[in-house]
Amino acid sequence: MNTLVLSLLIAATWQTLIGAAVVQQQQLWCVARNNAEDTALQQAIDWACGPGGADCGPIQQGGPCYDPNDVVSMASYAFNNYCTRHGMTQETCNFSNTAALTSLDPSHDKCKYPSSAYSVGNSSTPSTSGVIPGSEDMSGSSRFPKIEVWTLAAVVFTAFL
Repeated sequence: MNTLVLSLLIAATWQTLIGAAVVQQQQLWCVARNNAEDTALQQAIDWACGPGGADCGPIQQGGPCYDPNDVVSMASYAFNNYCTRHGMTQETCNFSNTAALTSLDPSHDKCKYPSSAYSVGNSSTPSTSGVIPGSEDMSGSSRFPKIEVWTLAAVVFTAFL
């Protein structure tokens, strides 16, 4: 009887752990917030296209994404390009709170934004590198559920009693 209960507990815990590691792919883009101040967006563009290493050729004069009257659109291109190079996460898509992740493709006309296939789930977070202005935590800590780990530890401990 105890063996049956223990086996069921182990099976349930294992299923929970495996379920927590399920990963789904989702297309994401990093875009500028439409309520961000133009000066803050311009500073973030300057950082992304300079020290951040984003390829900002398409938002230069004559480029397919150049629109001097639409700072939000140009910032979105720079932010998205930066994130496709450094990881599409909430931490990298911050830019001092002027940007956010979206699952809606911001591409328009001849201006195409590459997407980043991002793994969503509880198993891990994509890695990031570089210094991102406005990011709070760059630890990349695992999102593995701690409650299941403790449950597994309790089951293993109980098995030895």
